[in-house]
Amino acid sequence: MQRLARTVVVASLLGALTACQTVRSDHLEVDAPKAQLFNNLGPYGHRITTSSPEAQRYFDQGLNWMFAFNHDEAIRSFARAAELDPAAPMPWWGIALCEGPNYNDPQMTDERSGAAWAAIREAQSRIDNASPKERALIDALAQRYRNPWPKNREHLEQTYADAMGKVWAAYPNDPDIGTLYAEAMMVQRPWKLYDIDRQPTGDTPTIVATLERVMAMSPNHPGANHLYIHAVEPSTNPDRGIAAANRLGSLVPGAGHLDHMPSHIYVQTGMWDQSVAQNTIAMHADDAYLARSPEQTIQHMYMVHNAHMLAFSAMMVGRESEAMHAARAMWTNIPDEMMPAVGAYIDLWMTSVYDVQKRFGRWDDLLAEPAPPEYLPVTTAVWHAHRAIAYAAKKDIANAQREHEAFRQARANIPEDAYWGDDATYRILEVSDLFISGEIALQQEQWDTAIDYLERGAEVEDSLSYGEPPQWLQPIRHTLGAVYLAAGRPADAERTFREDLTKWRENGWSLYGLTRALEEQGKTAEAATVRARYEAAWAKADEPTETSCECIPEI
Repeated sequence: MQRLARTVVVASLLGALTACQTVRSDHLEVDAPKAQLFNNLGPYGHRITTSSPEAQRYFDQGLNWMFAFNHDEAIRSFARAAELDPAAPMPWWGIALCEGPNYNDPQMTDERSGAAWAAIREAQSRIDNASPKERALIDALAQRYRNPWPKNREHLEQTYADAMGKVWAAYPNDPDIGTLYAEAMMVQRPWKLYDIDRQPTGDTPTIVATLERVMAMSPNHPGANHLYIHAVEPSTNPDRGIAAANRLGSLVPGAGHLDHMPSHIYVQTGMWDQSVAQNTIAMHADDAYLARSPEQTIQHMYMVHNAHMLAFSAMMVGRESEAMHAARAMWTNIPDEMMPAVGAYIDLWMTSVYDVQKRFGRWDDLLAEPAPPEYLPVTTAVWHAHRAIAYAAKKDIANAQREHEAFRQARANIPEDAYWGDDATYRILEVSDLFISGEIALQQEQWDTAIDYLERGAEVEDSLSYGEPPQWLQPIRHTLGAVYLAAGRPADAERTFREDLTKWRENGWSLYGLTRALEEQGKTAEAATVRARYEAAWAKADEPTETSCECIPEI
């Protein structure tokens, strides 16, 4: 899930969607969405001290929803367990844990802080009924919360992580404790476990080692496999996450986010068709879940994210119809009445329809696309940008320049201090600005000018923070390489396509472009090898391609 939705935005979203707000302060409130039993969450569970088998079942369900980052549904399950066994402390521990920060939602509102404090106090009031291990977990979690709660929680998160480290040392054979310890460390630096060069920072090696130890004793642990993918995906060696991704894909079939998570590894390792498959499964799971539990807030964003990743993955291997279906689904996933409230928090994602049209050269379709709503200023700017590209591709330079200026005006209306993840939105849109200039130049066969703009755009693209999908869905090097070939510079094209394949392994566009660059240089044998790789990557594509960028129809 892209980092915009992982920081202050999700916390703001929870506050904004008051009409659909999940119960926080009183989890047994009469008009709250009620817990229900799901039969498709897999077999994983954790025995607690309870006299009620049904309470145990709801607790296990809550645990699996928590591992799937569906904290609202988890809270409903834990609350039902607490209702079924009023003496049991662990359901209240589960509520307190889910009300707290998590890797995708680390910012605490007053509402969540109050609910977490109330829940941990309920757990503590029942601690005489807890086993020694349960007592240790409750005591550790109690270190995370205070009343009154401070705005700066860093010391509390560190204290909680240290406490969980001690619990892990005392119970080294409990995979849940190891997983919770790793999560406590991760929540202190969400989406900052690696630097821009993909080198580990802080205690990231400890997080990775802890999760590897958990998976060694419990290979099918849903939480450990989930967190491990997050812990290695931005690294220089995401391949070590393939085994976890392959396991996780079927562990909790009813949780769309866990069905989707393997794709975080697959897109980093060039397994594009597997990414499409997993996100297709995730979208079906989302549909089934929504049919049973329609009152959602954050989960709508997770669902949009699944479709977004599917669109990106399908684009990279020529699967146009699937990419467009997913891009359109992003608009239908969220109820119309909620869109104005959530728009600011998914704005950059909602450009995917235009991205797919641009990717596959559907210029007339793109130009016929209506303007997006005004409450999506980033999407509006990109809509103008892609229209400029479409006009340029149709050799209508005057309209291309007019749309370029409209893009610049739309971009100027976005505050310079607006951020998407770790990147200033203004900086992300600089890629569009340079790309449009390069596109207009290349359509006039001003090759040197086009190359200059596109090289600069690639530099900005490379400087953007890690995201899945990336902040810019169509790699600029696909166009840059095509321009080098059109300009009679196949060696530079070869370098460009190889650079892109280092970032995005086995993507069909650069494999095709590299094939042509090698052929142009007379490297026949190597070209044949690369062409075979292209044909494998393109095996499920809707149609063949003769270019790495549809703005230059043939290279």
